[in-house]
Amino acid sequence: MPLNAIPPTTTVAGLKEKVQAAQGKCWVDVGFYGGIVPGNASELRPLVQEGVRGFKGFLVDSGVPEFPAVSASDIAFAMAALADEPTTLMFHAEMIPPVSDSVGDDVQWSLPPLAPVGPLNEYATFLASRPSSFEFYAIAQILSLAHIAPNLPLHIVHLSAIEAIPLLREAVANGVKITAETCFHYLSLAAENIRNGDTRHKCCPPIRSKTNQDGLWEELTDEGGCIQTVVSDHSPCTPNLKLLPASITNPTGSDHVHKTTTDQDDEEGKGNFFSAWGGVSSVGLGLPILWTEACHNDRDVSIEDAVRWCSTNTAKQVGLEHRKGDLAVGFDGDVCVFDDEAEFEVGVEQMLFRNKCSPYQGRRLRGVVRETWLAGRKVWEREGRGFGEGKPGGRLLLERRG
Repeated sequence: MPLNAIPPTTTVAGLKEKVQAAQGKCWVDVGFYGGIVPGNASELRPLVQEGVRGFKGFLVDSGVPEFPAVSASDIAFAMAALADEPTTLMFHAEMIPPVSDSVGDDVQWSLPPLAPVGPLNEYATFLASRPSSFEFYAIAQILSLAHIAPNLPLHIVHLSAIEAIPLLREAVANGVKITAETCFHYLSLAAENIRNGDTRHKCCPPIRSKTNQDGLWEELTDEGGCIQTVVSDHSPCTPNLKLLPASITNPTGSDHVHKTTTDQDDEEGKGNFFSAWGGVSSVGLGLPILWTEACHNDRDVSIEDAVRWCSTNTAKQVGLEHRKGDLAVGFDGDVCVFDDEAEFEVGVEQMLFRNKCSPYQGRRLRGVVRETWLAGRKVWEREGRGFGEGKPGGRLLLERRG
C-alpha cells in the first residue's frame, strides 16, 4: 500500500526510499502501489515509469496526515494524467453523502466525520457513523468521472456495502472498466457478533450485518458479479494502539487479563472504537478464513474458486498475469501447499505477522497452509524449520507494466 509508511509512495522520491528499505528483506516477490493525493498529479506518470503497479486514493480521511483525501477535481486530474497509461486506479470508496436542502433544490455537504451518537465503546455506535451510504455515494462520484479516462481500469478496494453492488453492475453493463474486491473479514465476521470494546474488529469501511455478508458472498460467487477478488487489507499496528480493554482477550498470549484497582487509570479510553487504530490483521490466515466460511456455511465454493479470487484475478489486476496467478510453463512457479481438511486454532504462534493482535485469535479454522514455494524454491514450511536458515529471496517487481 502507498501509505502506512513514511514517506508515502506519492512521489518518485518516496518510492525510491521505500524500494531501498525493502532491498534484501522480502521473503516473497513484492510490487508497489502509488498513491493519489491532492496536488501530486504530475508525479503519477513518472511513478508508472518507475514500476508501480497501480494507484490508490481515499475519498475520506485516511487517518494519517501525510495521505489526505482527494476531491472530485483531484480524481479528475489523476484520471487525465493516467488515461493512456498501463495501470489501475483504485479507491477507498467512502465519502460523506450530499444532503438535499429541505426547502429547495440546493445541495449541501455535511462535514466529516459524523458525530457519534451513543457510547464510543459500542460497536453499533461506530457502525452507525459509517453507513452504507458512504460507500454508495463515493462510488457514484467515481463513476461520474469515469468518462474522463474510458480506457483506464478502475477498482474499488475493500467493498463492504451490498447497496453499492447494483451501481457497479450497471456501470459494467454500460462499458465502464471497473471491478471491486472484498475482504476476508467482511466474508467471515458480522456486526451482530462483535462485543462492545473489541476494537480488534475496527476497520473502515466497517464490518456490517450477517445479511450484508450473505449478499457479498452471493455477488462473489456469481460468475458475472462485480466482486472479482478477495484480499486481506492487512493493516497492522502495535497492540497498544488498538486500545483493548482488559475484559477482552489479551492479544499477546494469555486468555484473559484480570483488571485490578491499580489498572483503572490505564483502562480510561480503552475500547473506544473511534480512537483505536483501524484495520484487521489477517495476512497469512486468509485462505483458511475463506475456506472455513465456505465449508461451514455450505457455500458452493471450490479450491479453484479460491485460486481465482486470491491469485489469478489479483495478478491480472496489477498486470502480472503473464507470470503470476497460474501454474503453467513460463510462469514463476509460486505454490501454496494447502491441506483443505486439517483444522487449527488461531493462537499467537499461528500469527506470523509482527504485531500479534487479530480478531481471529481463538477461532478454529479449517484448512492449513503446509508449505510456500517461491519461483520453484521452498521458502517456508509449517512443520519443522519454518523460514529456516535461508535468507529472504523475494524480488522487487519494478518492471513497467505492459
